[in-house]
Amino acid sequence: MQNIAILLGHIGKNPESRHTNNGTHVTTFSLATSRPRYHDGKPVLDKDGQRVQDTEWHRVTCFNGQAKAVEQYCEKGTKVFVLGRLHYSEWTDKDNVKRYGCEVIAETVEFLRRPKSAQEGTTGRDEIDDEIPF
Repeated sequence: MQNIAILLGHIGKNPESRHTNNGTHVTTFSLATSRPRYHDGKPVLDKDGQRVQDTEWHRVTCFNGQAKAVEQYCEKGTKVFVLGRLHYSEWTDKDNVKRYGCEVIAETVEFLRRPKSAQEGTTGRDEIDDEIPF
C-alpha cells in the first residue's frame, strides 16, 4: 500500500524556514485547497448563483533542497502543486495533554503561479486557472 498525498492550492502565508541541529533545512507552509459544497447531490449556490466553496488548510513540510526553493521562490498566494505523503504525530504538551497532528511531507512542490499581487500583468489565464475544479 502507498501513502500518497496530492494537493493543488494556494499558500496561505509566507513559508517559514529553520535548520535542525544537524543542519537539515526545513521549510513549512500552510496550503489552502477548496472544493464545491454539495447538498443532496447538487452544488450549493450563493445568492448570486455562484458555487459555494469549502476551504481546507493543510500543513506542508519540505526538507533540504526543496525547502530552500520554496523559501526562495514562494510567498503568500503562490499557487503550488504538492506531491508527498501524510505524516501523523503524537506528543504530550507542557500541561500533560496528549496532542495529535497531521502534515504533508512534500517530495515535490511545483510552482504554478505567483500571487496576483506579484504578477506584472495578466495574460487572461488567471480567470481560466481558477475555473479548474480541483
